[in-house]
Amino acid sequence: MLTFNPEMMREIIMDHYSNPQHKKKPVDEENYLQVRMDSTSCIDDITVYLKVENNIIADALFDGVACTISTASTDIMCDLIIGKTLEQAKYIFEQYTNMIYEKPYDSSVLEEALVFVNTSKQAARIKCATIGWNGLEKIMEEKCNHEEK
Repeated sequence: MLTFNPEMMREIIMDHYSNPQHKKKPVDEENYLQVRMDSTSCIDDITVYLKVENNIIADALFDGVACTISTASTDIMCDLIIGKTLEQAKYIFEQYTNMIYEKPYDSSVLEEALVFVNTSKQAARIKCATIGWNGLEKIMEEKCNHEEK
């Protein structure tokens, strides 16, 4: 299991906030599934984009306005799920959510997302740390429901 000291955790979060690799609108937006997520309690208002090809997440992006925690957690999420099947992404989502809500989780799939392990100690930050992830879940649910019809 990766472990991070508090200084490393801050550095990782600030790096993903200051230099997010996945914060942009897709050029070929029509090829992406998307969902807009916003918060009534803070500035977060983002759109999450997923490009799924043959059940594999070929690309994951997000765009909009978001606080430090939302931006960093969503950018890390994108890193984690690109190249994964929808089933693998669902598992990663479940482990991240379990970690946030202090339930047993598989740390081996979370990599840098482990920097949010203490989020539950700041209840106001839970929504920030999960807004992009909840967008991922919503897209995956809609895709699965659409394919079942």
